[in-house]
Amino acid sequence: MKLSDFGMRLCQGAGIVHLMDDLGEALAAGDKIMMGGGNPGHVPEVQELMRRRLQELIDDEQGLRRLIGIYDPPRGKPQMLRALAALLRREYGWDLDEKNICLTCGSQGAFFLLFNMLAGASGAQRRKILLPLAPEYIGYADLGLCEGFFRSYQPVIEERGEDLFKYRVDFTQLQVEDDVAAICVSRPTNPTGNVLTDGEVQGLVDLAAEHNIPLILDNAYGLPFPGMIYTEATPVWNEHIILCLSLSKFGLPAVRTGIVIAKKELIRLLSGLNAVVNLAPGSFGAMLVRGMMQSGEIIRISKEIIRPFYKGKMERALAALRHYFRGLRYKVHVPEGSMFFWLWLPDLPISSQELYARLKEKGVVVVPGEHFFPGLPPGWRHTRECLRLTYSQDDADVQRGLELIAREVRALT
Repeated sequence: MKLSDFGMRLCQGAGIVHLMDDLGEALAAGDKIMMGGGNPGHVPEVQELMRRRLQELIDDEQGLRRLIGIYDPPRGKPQMLRALAALLRREYGWDLDEKNICLTCGSQGAFFLLFNMLAGASGAQRRKILLPLAPEYIGYADLGLCEGFFRSYQPVIEERGEDLFKYRVDFTQLQVEDDVAAICVSRPTNPTGNVLTDGEVQGLVDLAAEHNIPLILDNAYGLPFPGMIYTEATPVWNEHIILCLSLSKFGLPAVRTGIVIAKKELIRLLSGLNAVVNLAPGSFGAMLVRGMMQSGEIIRISKEIIRPFYKGKMERALAALRHYFRGLRYKVHVPEGSMFFWLWLPDLPISSQELYARLKEKGVVVVPGEHFFPGLPPGWRHTRECLRLTYSQDDADVQRGLELIAREVRALT
């Protein structure tokens, strides 16, 4: 079959495709320890809340009809948009209303639409998305519909004690050139668990405002929900920011509900793209959480249930990692948020891609670091020395996976 340029670009060789294929195959086989994927853990209290809400919808004839039998507008269910806007005004004093918000079919779909709406071919110019520090989310890498879609920068590496380090934005090197359409960063960062400080975020906001471009802030794991942040961080939004949220890490990955908050003109354009590509976003996520938005319960659940659930998992997994890796040369990015460890193995004698293949043979699925550096010039050895590991799954499986990874690394040294 002869594919178009679009087909060739999105169907062949994308890192996110390999990741999702591997996860699907490993889950189907049932014989692998899953330490690579982004599937959230199963939080019992959240699942019980969702079970009760689903039962309410099933028992409500009109509610069930709205859930499965009626298209929403291209921006999403109006009642949910109004509830979320009221919540954000009440909690944070943000100057917005429902016309500043659009729902999408998952946050991955939101980034595809946003990136290609802003960047790519623009007359004779090729406009780019600027990633102020790499590594950055694997799912961004193949979203652009042309080559050379991203420009990214190496971070400053700040070492913390014997076995921790932290990436920081290197503002001394960061340049916003005329071909940059938008700045994009995740907070907390997938894959590293890095949480940009309030000062770093403000520095990026100032750069975006100075150059009259948006800062796309990916809060899929962050604030105000699901709140998977274990350090100090302030929720932020203004008209220079495109704030992207998701219901996935709140415990609803299968409902595919992304949320974009931005100035009204951009939301109008995004909802038009939504209509062309999807007709409308799904109703499922919006109807499940609308009541929690109205009451503010979604923020309480994030603070009191979801955050402690993952923070506890992180602390137990970090203790296990330190136990099994004792005597090895390794460092872990300070786990400030999300549900991942970013494991750095300085002077690893093989690439992380090769290590990934060896670990898969041993029954552990991780994600090699090479896929997380889109737009960075080649040659930085560090990109081949890192693995992304998730600690979201069963604690016993995570500990066994860490033991097997340490054993394989030890065999290489």
